[in-house]
Amino acid sequence: MITNRSVPTSTILPHIVYCDLDQAIVWLTSVFGFQEHYRYGDPASGAQMQLGGISVQLFRAREGYSSPSQLGAATQSLTIFVEDVEAHFARSKASGARIVEDLHETEYGELQYGVVDLEGHHWLFSRHARDVAPEEWGAIPSKR
Repeated sequence: MITNRSVPTSTILPHIVYCDLDQAIVWLTSVFGFQEHYRYGDPASGAQMQLGGISVQLFRAREGYSSPSQLGAATQSLTIFVEDVEAHFARSKASGARIVEDLHETEYGELQYGVVDLEGHHWLFSRHARDVAPEEWGAIPSKR
């Protein structure tokens, strides 16, 4: 497979809609620690942000694409794995982000917290805390 520095292929690349793209870039950088990889358009209509080994693509709301704040409802939840989730939680909380799920260990072995960003997108930041078989917490394995 060809490597492309503009589009990572080893992961899902979510595209997230923001009404105020410039403000979203600043907020995601200061609160969650993302770094801007690039932006495009004049004025900016999109940007790629990175945190550790993950990337997210941001784009400005336009006809047919709305942010949760415009819709008045959640549109998705994004789970991002970070090594030091405790420090990430402390940073988000100190920045005044709306924490909707305090840092805790789940029954399925993740240490995580939930937070809503400036336009209503739901994020989970997580780290593997322990190895748990799906059957141990009630999941039903596929019979493939």
